[in-house]
Amino acid sequence: MPANSPVSPPPRTLTLRDVSEASGVSEMTVSRVLRNRGDVSETTRVKVLEAAKELGYVPNKIAGALASQRVNLIAVMVPSLSNMVFPEVLTGISEVLDGTPLQPVFGVTNYQPEREEKVLYEMLSWRPSGVIIAGLEHSDASRAMLKASGIPIVEIMDVDGEPVDSVVGISHRRAGREMAQAIVEAGYERIGFLGTKMPLDHRARKRFEGFTDALAKAGLEVADQEFYSGGSALAKGREMTEAILSRTPDLDFLYYSNDMIGAGGLLYCLDKGIDVPGQIGLAGFNGVELLKGLPRRLATMDACRAEIGRAAAQIIATRVAKPDTAPGEKIVLSPQIQFGDTLRRH
Repeated sequence: MPANSPVSPPPRTLTLRDVSEASGVSEMTVSRVLRNRGDVSETTRVKVLEAAKELGYVPNKIAGALASQRVNLIAVMVPSLSNMVFPEVLTGISEVLDGTPLQPVFGVTNYQPEREEKVLYEMLSWRPSGVIIAGLEHSDASRAMLKASGIPIVEIMDVDGEPVDSVVGISHRRAGREMAQAIVEAGYERIGFLGTKMPLDHRARKRFEGFTDALAKAGLEVADQEFYSGGSALAKGREMTEAILSRTPDLDFLYYSNDMIGAGGLLYCLDKGIDVPGQIGLAGFNGVELLKGLPRRLATMDACRAEIGRAAAQIIATRVAKPDTAPGEKIVLSPQIQFGDTLRRH
């Protein structure tokens, strides 16, 4: 159910004067440093850049008469385009913005905070009318830039945290808990987890936390784990499933952090003549279209991707059209388990 959570209005847009006062040098010197022009000492340059970064100041690349205005661009930042999840989000965003003067411009961060900083800096320098950005975890510099931008910000995909402004997504901890509860209720006890290495994939980490918490309440724990890095792929899923079952053959359930590796695991089990879901149950996450083409439907949970994109774009479009609209909207969507053919129903 959507819920509104009021947040204080965004601060005024930062200026060269703010950086000048923070760094203790003239506005002209600040301008030279930020434009990388003029003869400025290295000490002064570092002082100005550090002050700008701490404030979250981003220079305005729109010159002349347009300098005080915004352009009809919406900066949209996602971690990946190779992951099948995010194109559906972008489709939802485009569907809504197509009916407005606003145009989405996409940036990819590769799950790297440093790259997110760089992409965000470049996008904000063109003075977009709003930002849609995946996730709630950002570097201090990125968070400062978002807060200081003075434009509508919508963080998407995740609601387990403190947003800068508005947020649209699901609770990944809840998603992990609900899948664990369904697995336990179906009578499975020897459970393995297969997924991405999670230091920078915060949403996968939160699902795993919710999953293990729910197992612990049932007196169970993950019996074995297999991790990978790189893109999600069917081949990866087959390799990981073979590895974990060779190491721990008495597992009776495999929970995958996403559907792509889960699909690979399902194909491996069918190829080896393993009874699914009798001998071993399987479940993934995301509810991607690919599952409809498998010999059996993999149990999964829809992450509400297109709905998230549409809702985020609608918030931005409304805020741009009606600037007096209150910021800080929070929309929490509730994904449902799709049992498919690989998870016994209780």
